[in-house]
Amino acid sequence: MTVDSSMSSGYCSLEEELEDCFFTAKTTFFRNVQSKHPRKNDCKPAEEPRCPPTLQEIKQKIDSYNTREKNCLGMKLSEDGTYTGFIKVHLKLRRPVTVPAGIRPPSIYDAIKEVDLAATTDKRTSFYLPLDAIKQLHISSTTTVSEVIQGLLKKFMVVDNPQKFALFKRIHKDGQVLFQKLSVADCPLYLRLLAGPDTDVLSFVLKENETGEVEWDAFSIPELQNFLTILEKEEQDKIQQVQKKYDKFRQKLEEALRESQGKPA
Repeated sequence: MTVDSSMSSGYCSLEEELEDCFFTAKTTFFRNVQSKHPRKNDCKPAEEPRCPPTLQEIKQKIDSYNTREKNCLGMKLSEDGTYTGFIKVHLKLRRPVTVPAGIRPPSIYDAIKEVDLAATTDKRTSFYLPLDAIKQLHISSTTTVSEVIQGLLKKFMVVDNPQKFALFKRIHKDGQVLFQKLSVADCPLYLRLLAGPDTDVLSFVLKENETGEVEWDAFSIPELQNFLTILEKEEQDKIQQVQKKYDKFRQKLEEALRESQGKPA
Protein backbone atom coordinates (compact mmCIF):
# COMPACT_ATOMS: atom_id res chain seq x y z
CA MET A 1 0.00 0.00 0.00
CA THR A 2 1.29 3.43 -0.92
CA VAL A 3 -0.01 6.79 0.28
CA ASP A 4 -0.43 9.97 -1.72
CA SER A 5 -0.95 13.23 -0.56
CA SER A 6 -36.51 5.63 8.62
CA MET A 7 -32.78 4.31 9.06
CA SER A 8 -31.36 1.24 7.41
CA SER A 9 -29.87 -1.60 9.48
CA GLY A 10 -26.21 -1.21 10.37
CA TYR A 11 -26.09 2.52 9.69
CA CYS A 12 -26.38 5.69 11.69
CA SER A 13 -26.95 9.23 10.52
CA LEU A 14 -24.67 12.17 11.25
CA GLU A 15 -27.45 13.82 13.27
CA GLU A 16 -27.99 10.71 15.38
CA GLU A 17 -24.28 10.39 16.03
CA LEU A 18 -24.04 13.91 17.43
CA GLU A 19 -26.93 13.30 19.82
CA ASP A 20 -24.80 10.82 21.76
CA CYS A 21 -22.32 13.48 22.91
CA PHE A 22 -22.32 15.06 26.35
CA PHE A 23 -23.13 18.78 26.27
CA THR A 24 -20.03 19.59 28.37
CA ALA A 25 -16.34 20.22 27.93
CA LYS A 26 -16.00 16.48 27.47
CA THR A 27 -17.71 16.65 24.08
CA THR A 28 -14.37 16.49 22.29
CA PHE A 29 -13.46 13.15 23.78
CA PHE A 30 -16.29 11.13 25.24
CA ARG A 31 -19.77 9.90 24.46
CA ASN A 32 -22.61 8.77 26.66
CA VAL A 33 -22.16 5.20 27.86
CA GLN A 34 -24.41 2.98 25.75
CA SER A 35 -27.28 1.13 27.37
CA LYS A 36 -26.97 -2.62 27.83
CA HIS A 37 -30.02 -2.86 25.59
CA PRO A 38 -28.95 -1.31 22.26
CA ARG A 39 -31.26 1.14 20.59
CA LYS A 40 -32.93 0.34 17.31
CA ASN A 41 -30.69 2.64 15.31
CA ASP A 42 -27.34 1.99 17.02
CA CYS A 43 -24.29 1.96 14.74
CA LYS A 44 -23.32 -1.65 14.14
CA PRO A 45 -21.41 -3.43 11.43
CA ALA A 46 -24.03 -4.91 9.14
CA GLU A 47 -23.60 -8.56 8.29
CA GLU A 48 -23.98 -8.80 4.55
CA PRO A 49 -23.71 -12.23 2.91
CA ARG A 50 -21.16 -12.22 0.11
CA CYS A 51 -20.44 -14.71 -2.63
CA PRO A 52 -16.87 -14.56 -3.98
CA PRO A 53 -16.99 -13.13 -7.54
CA THR A 54 -15.49 -15.10 -10.36
CA LEU A 55 -12.44 -13.83 -12.27
CA GLN A 56 -14.63 -12.97 -15.25
CA GLU A 57 -17.03 -11.00 -13.04
CA ILE A 58 -14.11 -9.09 -11.51
CA LYS A 59 -12.74 -8.27 -14.97
CA GLN A 60 -16.14 -6.99 -16.12
CA LYS A 61 -16.54 -4.86 -13.01
CA ILE A 62 -13.03 -3.40 -13.39
CA ASP A 63 -13.65 -2.59 -17.06
CA SER A 64 -16.92 -0.89 -16.13
CA TYR A 65 -15.22 0.98 -13.27
CA ASN A 66 -12.39 2.25 -15.46
CA THR A 67 -14.78 3.57 -18.11
CA ARG A 68 -16.43 5.77 -15.43
CA GLU A 69 -13.21 6.88 -13.70
CA LYS A 70 -12.28 10.33 -15.02
CA ASN A 71 -9.12 11.07 -12.99
CA CYS A 72 -6.76 8.41 -14.36
CA LEU A 73 -7.11 6.44 -11.14
CA GLY A 74 -8.40 3.21 -12.61
CA MET A 75 -7.92 -0.31 -11.30
CA LYS A 76 -5.48 -2.88 -12.72
CA LEU A 77 -6.15 -6.60 -12.76
CA SER A 78 -3.32 -9.09 -12.23
CA GLU A 79 -3.08 -12.59 -13.64
CA ASP A 80 -3.67 -14.14 -10.23
CA GLY A 81 -7.06 -12.42 -9.93
CA THR A 82 -5.99 -9.70 -7.50
CA TYR A 83 -6.20 -6.07 -8.52
CA THR A 84 -4.91 -2.70 -7.38
CA GLY A 85 -6.46 0.75 -7.30
CA PHE A 86 -7.00 3.92 -5.31
CA ILE A 87 -9.25 4.92 -2.46
CA LYS A 88 -9.60 8.27 -0.72
CA VAL A 89 -9.96 8.44 3.06
CA HIS A 90 -11.42 11.46 4.86
CA LEU A 91 -9.92 12.08 8.30
CA LYS A 92 -12.52 13.11 10.87
CA LEU A 93 -10.69 12.81 14.18
CA ARG A 94 -12.01 14.77 17.15
CA ARG A 95 -9.25 13.80 19.57
CA PRO A 96 -5.58 14.75 19.42
CA VAL A 97 -3.14 12.15 18.12
CA THR A 98 0.27 11.31 19.57
CA VAL A 99 3.35 11.79 17.38
CA PRO A 100 7.13 11.84 17.96
CA ALA A 101 8.38 15.25 19.10
CA GLY A 102 10.96 17.08 16.98
CA ILE A 103 10.82 14.71 14.00
CA ARG A 104 10.63 16.00 10.43
CA PRO A 105 7.87 14.65 8.14
CA PRO A 106 8.88 11.52 6.19
CA SER A 107 10.42 12.07 2.75
CA ILE A 108 9.92 10.01 -0.40
CA TYR A 109 13.26 8.33 0.39
CA ASP A 110 11.98 7.35 3.83
CA ALA A 111 8.81 5.90 2.33
CA ILE A 112 10.73 3.84 -0.24
CA LYS A 113 13.18 2.55 2.36
CA GLU A 114 10.38 2.11 4.91
CA VAL A 115 12.28 4.13 7.50
CA ASP A 116 10.44 4.24 10.84
CA LEU A 117 11.20 7.78 12.03
CA ALA A 118 8.94 7.35 15.07
CA ALA A 119 11.37 4.77 16.46
CA THR A 120 14.25 7.27 16.49
CA THR A 121 13.01 9.15 19.58
CA ASP A 122 11.09 8.44 22.78
CA LYS A 123 9.76 12.02 23.02
CA ARG A 124 6.07 12.42 22.30
CA THR A 125 3.68 15.28 21.69
CA SER A 126 0.01 15.56 20.76
CA PHE A 127 -1.89 17.71 18.29
CA TYR A 128 -5.11 17.76 16.28
CA LEU A 129 -5.02 16.61 12.67
CA PRO A 130 -6.87 18.96 10.27
CA LEU A 131 -10.55 18.11 10.15
CA ASP A 132 -11.68 16.43 6.94
CA ALA A 133 -8.20 16.17 5.48
CA ILE A 134 -8.16 13.66 2.61
CA LYS A 135 -5.48 11.07 1.88
CA GLN A 136 -5.32 8.99 -1.26
CA LEU A 137 -4.14 5.41 -0.90
CA HIS A 138 -2.93 2.98 -3.54
CA ILE A 139 -3.91 -0.45 -2.27
CA SER A 140 -4.56 -4.01 -3.36
CA SER A 141 -7.79 -5.98 -3.37
CA THR A 142 -6.31 -8.01 -0.50
CA THR A 143 -5.53 -4.94 1.64
CA THR A 144 -7.70 -5.03 4.75
CA VAL A 145 -9.22 -2.21 6.79
CA SER A 146 -6.68 -2.94 9.52
CA GLU A 147 -3.81 -2.43 7.06
CA VAL A 148 -5.36 0.77 5.72
CA ILE A 149 -5.58 2.22 9.24
CA GLN A 150 -1.99 1.23 10.02
CA GLY A 151 -0.80 2.77 6.74
CA LEU A 152 -2.54 6.07 7.47
CA LEU A 153 -1.10 6.25 10.97
CA LYS A 154 2.37 5.50 9.66
CA LYS A 155 2.03 8.23 7.03
CA PHE A 156 1.28 10.82 9.73
CA MET A 157 3.79 9.21 12.15
CA VAL A 158 0.98 8.65 14.64
CA VAL A 159 2.15 6.29 17.39
CA ASP A 160 -1.28 5.71 18.96
CA ASN A 161 -2.64 2.19 19.15
CA PRO A 162 -4.38 1.43 15.79
CA GLN A 163 -7.25 -0.09 17.76
CA LYS A 164 -8.23 3.43 18.81
CA PHE A 165 -9.35 4.10 15.23
CA ALA A 166 -11.96 2.67 12.89
CA LEU A 167 -12.72 2.98 9.19
CA PHE A 168 -16.27 3.81 8.19
CA LYS A 169 -17.99 3.81 4.84
CA ARG A 170 -20.17 6.86 4.20
CA ILE A 171 -23.10 6.92 1.82
CA HIS A 172 -25.92 9.31 0.94
CA LYS A 173 -29.40 7.84 1.22
CA ASP A 174 -32.80 9.54 1.26
CA GLY A 175 -31.17 12.93 1.79
CA GLN A 176 -29.16 11.75 4.80
CA VAL A 177 -25.46 11.03 5.34
CA LEU A 178 -25.12 7.51 6.74
CA PHE A 179 -22.08 5.84 8.28
CA GLN A 180 -21.30 2.15 8.72
CA LYS A 181 -18.32 0.88 10.66
CA LEU A 182 -16.25 -1.62 8.66
CA SER A 183 -14.77 -4.80 10.06
CA VAL A 184 -10.97 -4.87 10.31
CA ALA A 185 -11.03 -7.80 7.87
CA ASP A 186 -13.06 -5.99 5.17
CA CYS A 187 -11.30 -5.05 1.92
CA PRO A 188 -12.00 -1.39 1.03
CA LEU A 189 -10.93 -1.70 -2.61
CA TYR A 190 -13.55 -4.40 -3.20
CA LEU A 191 -16.21 -2.07 -1.75
CA ARG A 192 -14.89 0.71 -3.99
CA LEU A 193 -15.15 -1.57 -7.02
CA LEU A 194 -18.73 -2.55 -6.23
CA ALA A 195 -19.82 1.07 -5.64
CA GLY A 196 -17.97 2.58 -8.61
CA PRO A 197 -15.72 5.66 -8.62
CA ASP A 198 -18.40 8.17 -7.55
CA THR A 199 -17.51 9.31 -4.00
CA ASP A 200 -21.09 10.53 -3.50
CA VAL A 201 -22.17 6.90 -3.70
CA LEU A 202 -19.45 5.68 -1.32
CA SER A 203 -16.55 7.27 0.53
CA PHE A 204 -14.31 6.20 3.41
CA VAL A 205 -13.86 8.03 6.71
CA LEU A 206 -11.31 7.46 9.48
CA LYS A 207 -12.76 8.17 12.91
CA GLU A 208 -12.19 7.28 16.53
CA ASN A 209 -13.20 3.74 17.39
CA GLU A 210 -16.16 4.40 19.66
CA THR A 211 -16.90 1.35 21.79
CA GLY A 212 -19.49 2.92 24.11
CA GLU A 213 -17.06 3.32 27.01
CA VAL A 214 -13.62 4.90 27.21
CA GLU A 215 -10.87 2.26 27.27
CA TRP A 216 -8.42 4.01 29.59
CA ASP A 217 -5.88 1.20 29.37
CA ALA A 218 -5.30 2.03 25.70
CA PHE A 219 -3.93 5.49 26.58
CA SER A 220 -0.47 6.33 27.85
CA ILE A 221 0.15 8.61 30.86
CA PRO A 222 1.28 11.57 28.67
CA GLU A 223 -1.87 11.17 26.56
CA LEU A 224 -4.12 11.23 29.63
CA GLN A 225 -2.30 14.29 31.00
CA ASN A 226 -2.73 15.99 27.65
CA PHE A 227 -6.45 15.18 27.65
CA LEU A 228 -6.81 16.73 31.11
CA THR A 229 -5.05 19.90 29.94
CA ILE A 230 -7.34 20.19 26.92
CA LEU A 231 -10.45 19.47 28.99
CA GLU A 232 -9.49 22.18 31.50
CA LYS A 233 -9.05 24.67 28.66
CA GLU A 234 -12.38 23.69 27.12
CA GLU A 235 -14.04 23.99 30.52
CA GLN A 236 -12.68 27.50 31.04
CA ASP A 237 -13.78 28.51 27.54
CA LYS A 238 -17.28 27.16 28.19
CA ILE A 239 -17.47 28.98 31.54
CA GLN A 240 -16.51 32.26 29.87
CA GLN A 241 -19.11 31.74 27.14
CA VAL A 242 -21.85 31.10 29.71
CA GLN A 243 -20.81 34.11 31.82
CA LYS A 244 -20.86 36.39 28.78
CA LYS A 245 -24.29 35.08 27.79
CA TYR A 246 -25.85 35.74 31.20
CA ASP A 247 -24.06 39.08 31.68
CA LYS A 248 -25.64 40.25 28.43
CA PHE A 249 -29.02 38.85 29.51
CA ARG A 250 -28.76 40.60 32.89
CA GLN A 251 -27.90 43.89 31.16
CA LYS A 252 -30.99 43.67 28.95
CA LEU A 253 -33.20 42.89 31.95
CA GLU A 254 -31.85 45.88 33.89
CA GLU A 255 -32.43 48.14 30.88
CA ALA A 256 -36.01 46.87 30.57
CA LEU A 257 -36.63 47.48 34.28
CA ARG A 258 -35.32 51.05 34.07
CA GLU A 259 -37.49 51.77 31.06
CA SER A 260 -40.58 50.37 32.76
CA GLN A 261 -39.93 52.60 35.79
CA GLY A 262 -39.48 55.68 33.60
CA LYS A 263 -35.83 56.13 34.51
CA PRO A 264 -33.25 57.18 31.95
CA ALA A 265 -30.77 54.52 30.92
